Amino acid sequence: MIHKSLHIVSFDIPYPPIYGGIIDVFYKIKALKELGVSIHLHTFIYGKEKQPELEKYCEKVHYYKRDDNFLSLFSRKPFIVKSRSNNELIKNLLAHKFPILFEGLHTTAPLLKNDFIGQKTYIRTHNIEHLYFDGLYKSSTNIPNKLYYKSEAIKLKKYEKILNKVDGIFTISPEEHTYFSNTYKSTSFYIPVFHENKNIGELSTSKKQVLYHGDLRISDNIKASLFLINTYKNTDIQLITSSGTKNKKIITATSTHDNCRFIHLKNQTELTKLLHESHVNALPTFQKTGIKLKLINTLYKGKFIIANNEMVEDTGLENLCEIANNESEFLQKTNELFNQEFTEKNRQERSEKLSDFNPKKSAKKLLEIIF
Repeated sequence: MIHKSLHIVSFDIPYPPIYGGIIDVFYKIKALKELGVSIHLHTFIYGKEKQPELEKYCEKVHYYKRDDNFLSLFSRKPFIVKSRSNNELIKNLLAHKFPILFEGLHTTAPLLKNDFIGQKTYIRTHNIEHLYFDGLYKSSTNIPNKLYYKSEAIKLKKYEKILNKVDGIFTISPEEHTYFSNTYKSTSFYIPVFHENKNIGELSTSKKQVLYHGDLRISDNIKASLFLINTYKNTDIQLITSSGTKNKKIITATSTHDNCRFIHLKNQTELTKLLHESHVNALPTFQKTGIKLKLINTLYKGKFIIANNEMVEDTGLENLCEIANNESEFLQKTNELFNQEFTEKNRQERSEKLSDFNPKKSAKKLLEIIF
């Protein structure tokens, strides 16, 4: 058992773990706690309440108000960084000379004012942020949002050089590892995404239906959902779109076709049930960034997956999915898979390939590097 202390600075309260980046943060904290690490968590509070559940895993939880004053939009610093600039945070980080793990570029404002002499500093990169925001710009149809995304992408590209100040960069995908290794002097280490899954789901009978799930607050997910509705709308194939968030455009689009249905998810259990019982999971994306948690989650809990190149390229998981890049290819693959059985051989192949995504293994690697 390792007895060490670590500061973790999170861009959002990492509980409940209901979306990509926060899933990685929460299950990282959980895995580190299981290895005996004393975690001092620093997190920004906006749109959520304090979460006592985190006290089970952390020695101390500090909450800071995010300053989302619209005037911050006119700063030369990216809004996601400027709005998380906080002097109290710096004071608390300096109070205990533990190593610091910054979660995402979002949380790195303290590095602008301090060198943290005597403290090692690391960053977990959740995306190549300027490419991520440029992707949001391309996917969005809302003019004010598009302007914000484009402005943020430009600022983030300039700001990213802050990474030269840290002792190490923990990248989330092989492709991003290559980018950060080639661009910055700080040493990069590939640490696969943290998640809740431990074993591949058991074989069970499934319904001949296609499932899509995603956070419908994200423009790329809305675009992907509309693409699938358009793909399947004039067929007999049952398409279920599921999300913890409601979106008018998607609800309207599904309600106009008898074979399309929207399910508003109340909790993770409902999603797990849908993943278990759906024969095919459709996972298109139009934004190639990081590694999608929904891909990992579906590989553990679902059956067949049809994904496009942007979803799986450079993840090392390409062979576990059927690849389709347009409507006709999605339809063709769906019809083929409806005539196949998901077997023990499929399950074993998945299990072997996903062994690299073991959270405990990743946590041990993280600690070896930091300490």
